[in-house]
Amino acid sequence: ILKLVKSSIELVPAVAAPQVQDEAVYRQRYVSIHRVLLSPYIFGAAVAQEVDFMDCSGGKVWFEVGDPSDFRVSEDGVVYVLRCQPHRKAKSHSGGLCWRPAVQRGLEDQIYNACLLSLQVKPSDATLTQQVPEILFPWRSVVVRGDGTLRRVKRDWVIPPINVPENSRGQFPEDLVRIRSDRDKNRMLRYSVTGPGADQPPNGIFIINPISGQLSVTKPLDREHISNFHLRAHAVDLNGNQVENPIDIVINVIDQNDNRPEFTHTIFNGSVPEGSKPGSFVMTVTAVDKDDPKTANGMLRYKILSQNPQSPSSNMFTINNKTGDIITVAAGLDREKVTQYTLIIQATDMEGNPTYGLSNTATTVIRITDVNDNPPEFTTDTFFGEVHENRVNVIVANLTVTDKDQPHTPAWSAVYRIIDGDSTGRFSIPTDPTTNEGLLTVVKPVDFELTRSFMLTVEAVNEVPLARGIHLPRQSTATVSVRILDINESPEFSPNPKPIKLEEGLPAGSLLTTFTAQDPDRFMRQTVRYSKMYDPANWLEIDPVNGRISTIAILDRESPYVKNNLYNVTFMASDNGIPPASGTGTLQMYLLDINDNAPHVFPPEVEMCEKPDPNAVNITASDPDLTPNAGPFAFELANRPSDVRRNWTLSRVNGEYAQLRLQISSLASGIYEVPIMITDSGNLPMSNTSYLKVKVCQCDHHGDCVDMARIIAAGLGTGAIIAILICIIILLVLVLVFVMWMKRRDKERQAKQLLIDPEDDVRDNILKYDEEGGGEEDQVHAHINTHTHTHTHTHTHTDLSHFTISISVMSSMLSLMGLAEYRLVLQWM
Repeated sequence: ILKLVKSSIELVPAVAAPQVQDEAVYRQRYVSIHRVLLSPYIFGAAVAQEVDFMDCSGGKVWFEVGDPSDFRVSEDGVVYVLRCQPHRKAKSHSGGLCWRPAVQRGLEDQIYNACLLSLQVKPSDATLTQQVPEILFPWRSVVVRGDGTLRRVKRDWVIPPINVPENSRGQFPEDLVRIRSDRDKNRMLRYSVTGPGADQPPNGIFIINPISGQLSVTKPLDREHISNFHLRAHAVDLNGNQVENPIDIVINVIDQNDNRPEFTHTIFNGSVPEGSKPGSFVMTVTAVDKDDPKTANGMLRYKILSQNPQSPSSNMFTINNKTGDIITVAAGLDREKVTQYTLIIQATDMEGNPTYGLSNTATTVIRITDVNDNPPEFTTDTFFGEVHENRVNVIVANLTVTDKDQPHTPAWSAVYRIIDGDSTGRFSIPTDPTTNEGLLTVVKPVDFELTRSFMLTVEAVNEVPLARGIHLPRQSTATVSVRILDINESPEFSPNPKPIKLEEGLPAGSLLTTFTAQDPDRFMRQTVRYSKMYDPANWLEIDPVNGRISTIAILDRESPYVKNNLYNVTFMASDNGIPPASGTGTLQMYLLDINDNAPHVFPPEVEMCEKPDPNAVNITASDPDLTPNAGPFAFELANRPSDVRRNWTLSRVNGEYAQLRLQISSLASGIYEVPIMITDSGNLPMSNTSYLKVKVCQCDHHGDCVDMARIIAAGLGTGAIIAILICIIILLVLVLVFVMWMKRRDKERQAKQLLIDPEDDVRDNILKYDEEGGGEEDQVHAHINTHTHTHTHTHTHTDLSHFTISISVMSSMLSLMGLAEYRLVLQWM
């Protein structure tokens, strides 16, 4: 029998079990005792007790409750209180709240009738008000040997959880349960509890009387902070020796409905396409409740409180009261009439009970998105435009449409197509993204002489097709009339460019070709005249009337104006229209090579050591002509002067190269000009005698010249020497002129210093001096003369110094150039 503070619950068999002689064995095997502490006020959805029924051989168990309006029992035996009430229905008679679990069980291979157990709630009397449940360390007798002897051993057991409601206002500390060992009859014991909430953080929530074992709670509990506590109870003697194994105690904090639902957002935003059918999903709103979601305290229900605007119906949407899914329930969503709806959503706990449940609200904004349910329509049936001929990328006309769909969306943006009247593709209609207008544009030149007008049929559609179910009687089309305006067109050369091929070397006055242009304006009957625009070598001329082109100079393929054998000349043809128009044409002349250039030795200068062995240089020839008018070449030393063949020898290496070497044992250092005759391989071979400048010098062991400065000085000709002397004389004349100018400037400065003011302004005071000393006037005059002489001497000395420095600089330059003899002449000067 379980004794409670405020009420008691006892579980006894309703139908007799098998006959057992020993009452103690009977109660151990067939009586299940459940101990539960119930508060005087039981809150709704609170767990009262979990009923365990053991020793029924694993048969199927089901439960029934006698008062379903106040209590509910789940399939797993958990008993719930459905609503908050005092124990107004608890009575002293044997009736009351009854669960009737039927258990099919087997014992010793025999099947017995179902055990009907009754769980009763009775009001407590005065003698029970001070009692609390006890947790004992019980023993049990078990047959462990074959001879049937009994041995007393410790029972294996599980303490049911202790349920404590949160937010209790009772007097603290508040007693929960008494922990006692049956060994306290023989000795003094001390009790303690450990674990979070006792001696671990949060410390001090639960305390135990060490002598009586009374476990108490010291403060109100908050399930949302900590939902349960796991403690361990200990029993020791006065010496601290453990007399019982520690037992685990679980304290569950029973939830109360003390938290309102909270929406995850204050404002929810969703969207749904216009024209959506009823039942279309829109969005989901979500709220959370900190209370226990396994109880009614945390079970939420949603509903729509209001809708704005209430058009075309006040109930356009509904909400799933459990999941928060919002769906459409009525047809008629039209963005062009209502762009968005605002819903007030309420969430209520206690499974939506309006009496006991706590509520909260949130705002939901549902935007009606646009679909293409309105096609573009032209503002007029006919548009007009005009354009000048030969113009491209010019806007001819602006085509305007209207569309009721949302601007700047694919359902609003128009696409224009020409469906008739432009077989050659001379027009296109791009869309202005800002105004949605169609810009009729010329993309290919139109010719007034061929077509003077166009009549186009244009169609306008959206970027996306119309929504399903939208049907229109016809497409939106319009007609565009385009008039072509005539202009004075430029004469056109044909072909342009015009290629011709001819040999170079044609004499002046040779007729090359006729290059004419045609005037596209056939109806104007204009005359065309020709002129030359670009002829860099000035080789050609054109007849201004008939366009005949002839030479005025000899054509030369080797000219620097000829690139890759091509020479381009540009001509212009002009008509006499108002205003005149002109066009250009290019004549491309491909010049064929002839053998009109003799070869020359290359390189023009070489160096050679005085010693003949090993001493040879390779030479070749350059010829501006092309093969076969160039190489292979024939090389030969000239017969004159006579010392050429005596000092030098020339041997052929191949058709492109020859080798020159000294024929004598030694040749004095200096610069020698060796005449070499070279002949090309043209059909009419051309020969030329070129002079190869050979610089003979003393060489070191590496073969490099060591006296090149002296050779260069010796190599200066008479003309070079005369030029150097003339430069020196000019430089001297400039220096002398500069010196004379400086002297003249000094004299002018001295003359200004000698000027005397008029007699009336000589001095303001008259001083008397001893006339024997010459007086003030004589002293001033002597001072002026002395100063003038000194100043003149100083400037003259400075000018001579500049002159001497200039002579020294020129002497040093001549020394560096190797002209020592001219340096002496300069010093003498």
